[in-house]
Formats: sequence, structure tokens, C-alpha cells
Amino acid sequence: MQIHTIQPGENLFGIAQAYGTTVEDIVDANEIPEPTRLVEGQTIVIPIIGRFYWVQPGDSLWSIAQRFGINYMTLAQVNQIQPDAALPVGLRLYIPEPPKPVKEVNAYVEPIGDEVGEDLHASARRAVPHLTYLAPFSYEIARDGTLRNPPLEQFPQIAREGQAALMMTVTNLEEGAFSDEVGAIILNDEALQDVLLNTVIEEARRVGYSDIHFDLEFLRPEDREAYNQFLRKAAERIHAEGLLISTALAPKTRADQPGPWYEAHDYRAHGEIVDFVVIMTYEWGYSAGPPMAVSPIGPVREVLEYALTEMPSNKIMMGQNLYGYDWTLPFVPGGEYARALSPQAAIELAKERNVAIEYDYEDQAPHFNYFDDEGNEHKVWFEDARSIQAKFDLLKELDLRGISYWKLGLPFPQNWLLIEGNFEVRKI
Repeated sequence: MQIHTIQPGENLFGIAQAYGTTVEDIVDANEIPEPTRLVEGQTIVIPIIGRFYWVQPGDSLWSIAQRFGINYMTLAQVNQIQPDAALPVGLRLYIPEPPKPVKEVNAYVEPIGDEVGEDLHASARRAVPHLTYLAPFSYEIARDGTLRNPPLEQFPQIAREGQAALMMTVTNLEEGAFSDEVGAIILNDEALQDVLLNTVIEEARRVGYSDIHFDLEFLRPEDREAYNQFLRKAAERIHAEGLLISTALAPKTRADQPGPWYEAHDYRAHGEIVDFVVIMTYEWGYSAGPPMAVSPIGPVREVLEYALTEMPSNKIMMGQNLYGYDWTLPFVPGGEYARALSPQAAIELAKERNVAIEYDYEDQAPHFNYFDDEGNEHKVWFEDARSIQAKFDLLKELDLRGISYWKLGLPFPQNWLLIEGNFEVRKI
């Protein structure tokens, strides 16, 4: 696989010729709706095995081989050139694929309302070949320890057909918001915990879940140790059933980080108790906040490097958004919320408004500005193949367990192409 950024004047025919593929293959892989109308700055994934590199001034065979993690003698042999030959600038070299690390991939899927729309079923079907886990969101804990179940409909069947395990996501959501009160009631009452765990295990057996995933958020700081104790109890029960247990954690950079989303999440304890964690490394840019990248690479790295001081890398799944936001400018705190949109929708919006897509290399994220029909200026931050590849490179550098996506339903075909190009996905 290779990422290509559209330059002014380029067309798919010329791009296909440069990479030795076809227009049809590029269009199909990237789900390009109007092949003759490309956006300057748009990224596409070229569906080839390996990649090509054009020699730049100062390059040597050894430096190129180092850059791509292969042996320079192999690079010379593949391209049928002498190992000590001078490389002319502009020479096209073929870079074979390096070995792919085995990683786990999770994706949450959130039905809205009491039924699952066909679009969401279709999104799950497209993604599931690339998933270790499919996680319907969510089972909500009631105050009596029972659960309010999400509509599952075809999700269990889709997971089976794609050889993905089902992750049972259990939350303290109440009326659409995470409830510290629900958390306090359950975490401080042994009898209610028994009801909850009995209900969870019964449902896991009925549906066929492989992992029980606790996503308890906005907990009271004083319930930190109560949450740890509950997880110890839950782990004993869940492991006895031959199931995995995991948790979702807010993105912290130190153990004593203040704030209601952070204080009750004890990274070290979770790393000791559960089989793995999902760290929610996104939402720096969020719907009610000022315009910025949703998951800028610097803060993401900072969170993950802190996590590695508290738990082993093979227990950490990096969280990743599958969406961006469209803010109306100027941003007014407490004013209009930003609109969520898919990466595909962001590209179409840039095309509609005839603006180029820019890329912030510090945050490793694409963005653009445009004016709507009423003359209001907007700022859009989203994800593209470059920003996702930056996260994959970080995942491999830190040797994490894998990646977890929030959430399916927003089209982003390049992401799944890059999963194929970067990893062997573990199936359970």
C-alpha cells in the first residue's frame, strides 16, 4: 500500500501509470465518487503490494533502506542495481513490504434508538474482516444492578462471519450521559455487584461474547479504589468463565491528573487486573470546544508514553477516532456545537466549496477552511491516510497491543486499506 497526496493538475490516469496500477483499482479501493474531480491535498491509498520511492537529492541505497526498515542488499537486488551504484535523482525504486506485526483491532458500533439501521449493519460488514473485536455500544447499568441492553440484531452474525470476537461493552450511561451516581451506587454495594456480574455473565453466554469491557466514566474521585476492587472481583468471575476482561481509560499523562474524567481511573491497577485497556486518545478537538485536531499526534504520544510507565505495552490499545468536526467561526464558548462528519464527507465538502486540503505536520492532521452559503467561515479538522499512518507508526514504535476505533458508521475506506498494509490482524 502507498499513500499519495493529490497535487494541482493531477488525474487518476497519470497516478495509476506512475504506480503501475489501474484507475479502476484506485477508484474502487478509495470509494471515489467522482474520479474526474479530485481535491488538491486529498490523500488516496494506492492498492499495490509494497510501494515506490523516487530518489531525492542526498539519498543513498543505504539511507533509503534504513528509512523503510529493509536490508540495502535486498533493495539493490529487488531493483536490479549495484549496491554501491550512484542513484540519479528521480529514479523510481520499488520498496518491498516489510514483515507485518500481528496486532489486535477493535471497533465500537453504536446503534441510535431501538433499531439498527441497515447502513450501520453494512458498515460493520465492511469493517469486520479487519477486526479482532466488534463492540456493540452499550449495555447500560441500571441502579438495581441489571442491564439495559442495546439492539444487537445482526451484529453477532456479522462478527461470526468475519471471524471477529464480540466485545460486551458495559457502561454507567444513564439518559445519555455518564452518571457518577450510578457508578457510586454499584461500586459501593457488594450485593448489587453480584447482580450485575450475574447478569453480565448470563448475557455473555447467551450472545457469545469473548470479552467483557467496562467503560465506566465520570466516576467520583473517592470511588477510585472501589472501582479497582470491583474490577478484581469481576476479573475473578469473568476469567472463571474463560472470558477476557478489559476497560476503557481516559487519556491521562500523570497518575494524579485532576478532573472528574481522570481521577478514578488508576492506570497501574487496571494494568495489573484486566487483560487489556483501551485508552481514549481522541477528543482534544471536540464538538463543544475550539477548533483543533481531534487526535493530534503529540498529545497522543504523551498519553501512551505515560501509560507505558504504568503497564506493559501488550495491554494497551490506542484509541482512534473515525470522524472529524466542522466548526463555525468565530468559536464562541457555549455556542453552537461543531458538526461531526466522516473523512469521506470532509473531502466531498472541500470539493463542493472548491478549497484545497492542508496538512498540519506538527499535529499530523488534515484541515481546511471554507465559507458557507450565508457567508459564515468554517474550520474542518478530520482524519486522512497520512494522519492514520502516523498513528500506526506510533503504535508500531511503542509495540502496543493494537488500536480501537470510535466508531463505525462514518465512511473511511483508506483506514481499512492501511490496516491491511500495516498489520496482520489477530483473530480470536
